[in-house]
Amino acid sequence: MKLKALLPPRPHGESGWVGRVLTTGVAVAVLATARPASAWVWVVLGVTFALFVAGSVLMTARPYVSLALLGTVAVSNALIAGYPQSNALVLVLVAITDIAVIDFGRRGNRPIIAVGIGVAAAYAGSAWWFEQPDTWYFSQLLWTAVLTAFGLNRRQYEVQARQTEQLLEQTRLAQSEHARAATLEERGRIARDLHDVLAHSLGALSVQLEVAEALLDERGDTAGALERVRRSRRLAVQGLTEARNAVAALRADEVPELPQALAAIAEQHEKDHGTAVRLTVTGGPRKLDSGVTVALLGAAREALTNAAKHAPGQAVEMQLDGMRLSVRNKGVTTGEGYGLAGMRERLALVGGTLTAGADGDDWLVVAEVD
Repeated sequence: MKLKALLPPRPHGESGWVGRVLTTGVAVAVLATARPASAWVWVVLGVTFALFVAGSVLMTARPYVSLALLGTVAVSNALIAGYPQSNALVLVLVAITDIAVIDFGRRGNRPIIAVGIGVAAAYAGSAWWFEQPDTWYFSQLLWTAVLTAFGLNRRQYEVQARQTEQLLEQTRLAQSEHARAATLEERGRIARDLHDVLAHSLGALSVQLEVAEALLDERGDTAGALERVRRSRRLAVQGLTEARNAVAALRADEVPELPQALAAIAEQHEKDHGTAVRLTVTGGPRKLDSGVTVALLGAAREALTNAAKHAPGQAVEMQLDGMRLSVRNKGVTTGEGYGLAGMRERLALVGGTLTAGADGDDWLVVAEVD
């Protein structure tokens, strides 16, 4: 949609209709003091005044019709301006001022130049016909030039005002698109958060409950099933803690330090899956942004979940070096689901990257924030 179609046309002339009424009033007042000796001069003044009023009314709706009417007024009255006490100059000045105000788009100032040449020639003819001196001729040109400059200045003001309105409209459209993009981004973030916070805990919880059901149904092992239920409870508590951590990060509250949080995740994974997880932390302590911490923790949980699903019983090695986290498990984990794709998006939001793939006989996940 074009911006011009969104904006209503602005009125031409000083202060729009108010300026036109005032200009017409000035013309009427000056013409009321005219005392031409010939009746035909009154006829010319009356007809051209009517044309002036019509041209002023049509300035916005029909600019070229207005140009024709006002141009006729300006040239006609310039021809009789030399007649004594005709006061025809006032109609020349108000007409040419209105023409200068009209915005003719790509034609620019060519219409006003053409009318100006016609008026100058008409002044010369009037000076010759009514035997006016050269000083009269040049004084008429001076008045006309001053009023033309005034009209051009007014037009420039209106053009700038319209450009400002268009810029404001463009800004509003840009803000609307930005808000729409932010809404879509927020939906994606919520989807990632739901997966990051719940998928790990609920996935492990589902496995534990399935094992507990199998122990009761197939073996009648109440003690073993009870232990699995207890593990499920711990997983539910862990999921609640993770949800709180995610909310704290979104609200810029305090979140756990990354090394301690990774150690807790590794310990919990060992308890839940009976798989050894070795964590190595290198590099000095570093204060990380809460969003970076949550993103790296999510990557670690996702990598451990995939290792338990696709390579059960295989040892896992985690290494943290500054803002670079690598998770390696024995046995190749094929495929990439929504979890890794979501973590890649989350890391991208904090300026990070995530790679996952085979590394010899191992599967290696690397999450790194610059």
